[in-house]
Amino acid sequence: MKQKIAILAGDGIGPEVTHEAVTLLKAVAEFGGHDFTFTEALIGGVAITAEGTPLPKRTLDIALASDAVLLGAVGDNTFNALPPSQRPEAGLLQIRQHLGGFANLRPATAYVALAQSSPLRPEIIAGADILFVRELLGGLYFGEPRWWNKSPDAPGHGEAINTMRYTTDEVTRVARIAFSLAQSRRKKLTSVDKANVLECSQLWRAAVDQLAPEFPDVTVEHQFVDSMAIHLMNRPRDFDVILTENLFGDILSDESGVITGSLGMLPSATLGGRVNLYEPVHGSAPDIAGQGRANPLGAILTAAMLLRHSAHLEQEAAAIESAVHRVLNDGHRTADISRGAPTVTTQQMGQLVHQAFTESTDRRQSMHAV
Repeated sequence: MKQKIAILAGDGIGPEVTHEAVTLLKAVAEFGGHDFTFTEALIGGVAITAEGTPLPKRTLDIALASDAVLLGAVGDNTFNALPPSQRPEAGLLQIRQHLGGFANLRPATAYVALAQSSPLRPEIIAGADILFVRELLGGLYFGEPRWWNKSPDAPGHGEAINTMRYTTDEVTRVARIAFSLAQSRRKKLTSVDKANVLECSQLWRAAVDQLAPEFPDVTVEHQFVDSMAIHLMNRPRDFDVILTENLFGDILSDESGVITGSLGMLPSATLGGRVNLYEPVHGSAPDIAGQGRANPLGAILTAAMLLRHSAHLEQEAAAIESAVHRVLNDGHRTADISRGAPTVTTQQMGQLVHQAFTESTDRRQSMHAV
């Protein structure tokens, strides 16, 4: 198996957690005899500092020539005074557009070992296993017109506009992926909208309903986004695949970090475009960058999604996920999931997962040899 992987570590804790994820990918390549090549490039604040733009042409060229892109995190408070189109986050939106992925998969799993890390009662989250399918190229993040008319004569009295826009085709293509994933899981799909007040949501609901008969084995329900935010905390086990538009999916999937114990546990994969993009859900967390406090498990689980969806190495992806379970079951914790003094640093957590993966792979190879 050959894979050309672009590594865009980005800002803040991005380089730290990405390093641990790449270490696991290299271990997979070594054990499996796969030909993985890794090419690093800049994005976000580090790209602005080095090249004056959040997404340099070289970075985009490398990404488009790759089989997959692994991204760390984007965001740097140093550039907060810049217009949104020039900030580090603009590089993330731009690369999403250029790569063309429209379906953002964000799994949220309640780990038994982390039951005490969540502020929710263990009996509420026990067994929760949710897959968010977030539409990634439409809605307020990309709709036009968008602008901010600052008032230099009367600060605080300017005007700003963002546009939410969707077409039936845009909704249908991401809904089709969500329905297909639901078929391979518990056959339940919850579509989230605000159809009582938003025309975009009314179109969204109509498109989902129109597609539903093609998947008769999947049960479909609709939820308003505000009620969904409550239900997600009160009864997360009731949900399987949750389909959302861009903004709602961003908010609700981040909220699911309460279920997993931390945003640092959440991976994601963006599919459907020219090149798949993989990034942990958490941000750049500049306040803890370089301190060894970041949780690399979201990035490591993101690497497992890369193996599953781009390299089509299901067994290896599952082995990494099992290694994460084992390390957590053994009681190892980074600062965000410790509910007290952390037991390991970023690098140590990565090493523990690497060791658990190596040991399980060695055992599997030994059994095959016998």
